[in-house]
Amino acid sequence: MRARALPLAALLLAATVACDSSTSTPAPRPSTSSPAPSTSSPSVAATQPSPSATPSSPAASPSAPDTPSPPSPRAFDPAAAKETVRYLAEEIGPREATSTAYRRALAWLETRFKAAGYQVTRQALQVPSGNSWGVPVRAGTTWNLIATRPGFNPAAPHVIVGAHLDTVPQAPGAEDNASGIAVLLGTAETLQNNGLPTMFIAFGAEEPRGDGDNRHHYGSRAYVASMPAAQRRAMRGMVSLDRVGVGSVVPVCSAQANQLDLQRAVRAAATRARVQTRGCTNRSSDHWSFVRAGLPGVRLGSTPYAAYHSARDLPAVVQAAQLGRMGRVLAAWLRG
Repeated sequence: MRARALPLAALLLAATVACDSSTSTPAPRPSTSSPAPSTSSPSVAATQPSPSATPSSPAASPSAPDTPSPPSPRAFDPAAAKETVRYLAEEIGPREATSTAYRRALAWLETRFKAAGYQVTRQALQVPSGNSWGVPVRAGTTWNLIATRPGFNPAAPHVIVGAHLDTVPQAPGAEDNASGIAVLLGTAETLQNNGLPTMFIAFGAEEPRGDGDNRHHYGSRAYVASMPAAQRRAMRGMVSLDRVGVGSVVPVCSAQANQLDLQRAVRAAATRARVQTRGCTNRSSDHWSFVRAGLPGVRLGSTPYAAYHSARDLPAVVQAAQLGRMGRVLAAWLRG
């Protein structure tokens, strides 16, 4: 803090304000309440939050000469992200999109976003019965969770960061996809307003309920279908975080070989963050729902691992160092 001269004073007083580094706290226990199923006739609820849902915040006040400087922004914390992985995979476990466990995870994540000052909306959608990686699954309601800062305007330039919250029925889903949710949440909690406004979305029902595109990525397809034309024009890019905790190189995957602008931009951000990347082409995540609708999207993640879609997809599979690399790449892109 810079000292200021006081009129008519014989002495110059200096005050030094020290900012303590914030430490990560254990993840809160999830809410025991479950969201009520949608009773409206449309299969998808409105996505834009209402002004009345905005969390209360202290009124801004003019800065005074001796007001202490704000604390330094927190950096993405890989250890805290690994704890998010552990909580989702061990404390909640498999999170099939229409299950009680999914609703617990949804409520827990909503609490975390609200604690970080976000305005949160649930978008309900209906999914059919089917077969998810060899296990029958029932029809029912699932939800996307959409988090934005108060005052967010979807018709103004912005970006979207997404990760799917659900798992296949037999897997605790540490890597697929508690890792993506951990980077999504950790980034949201530490993001500073020095880039384009960002919408964070936890998607429901990304995992397949049968073969083919139309039996996959239900939550993101529902979200894209609900986007007004003004938002489509304003969205500058979407990044899907899917299986981001394995490996030592960050995969940055486009969905089509002839649409590489966003992939190049994310890889350039990784270079600034001094993180090694590899390019790839991949449609097996929620970015594909955006790209197939003519919107720019890429995927971070997709390194193969032996425990994929199995009961062995446990927290030990996920590497904190790789979560940290993903967090640095994402932060560099959002700042840029």
